[in-house]
Amino acid sequence: MTTADGVRLEGLVKHYRTGAGMVRAVDGIDLEIEPASRVAITGPSGCGKSTLLGLIGGLEAPTRGRVLLGGLEISGLPERHRARVRRERIGFIFQSDDLLPFLTAAENVSLQLALRGDGDDPDRSRRLLADLGLAEHTDKLPDQLSGGQRQRVGMARALVHRPGLILADEPTGELDSAASKVVIDMLLAAQRQMGATLLVVTHDPEVARRLDRTLRLRDGRLVDGPTADVTANEPANA
Repeated sequence: MTTADGVRLEGLVKHYRTGAGMVRAVDGIDLEIEPASRVAITGPSGCGKSTLLGLIGGLEAPTRGRVLLGGLEISGLPERHRARVRRERIGFIFQSDDLLPFLTAAENVSLQLALRGDGDDPDRSRRLLADLGLAEHTDKLPDQLSGGQRQRVGMARALVHRPGLILADEPTGELDSAASKVVIDMLLAAQRQMGATLLVVTHDPEVARRLDRTLRLRDGRLVDGPTADVTANEPANA
């Protein structure tokens, strides 16, 4: 089983300067997320959800504050070191699957292993795709797959290196309700099996209800109480 990484944010701030002035995308967040928990991040468009997820994943450095992943302060690392942490410990799932169109499903997934220098198990990608219901599609190119199938390939790519933290940014945003349910069912099943920590940015209340807890953002700030705690959802069946 994967060693889950907890997340700790201390005074996290991310400001952008634009022609129209300063944008406070993330504006002072203190938060602790326990290892192996499942958390939804919700809020209106432009409230800072995706920026917050990117900061947690080390895609960029904060203006101020700290991001700690499993006790490691990744926010203060140089980009090349953050990139190594991303390759080894974090799995990213995006709204757009971002698959390379000239690689098969299995090759897209195996690329994640190659990037981290782990090529000793060439069948791992195919086994994972089979677990996600894609056994008959491993040698197909992305344009030969449906939207839901492509998103499952993207999920396999995020999970194949057994990350301790899974970050999903609107993973069902481009899917219909039936495909969305399949993707979330499989994502939650994979998270349970691996024991990883899962954070999902979503605008869909049905997706948020499937997770254990919900964070709500507005104008770059958590809005659920003075201590910015997460709030528990109703018990989930998945």
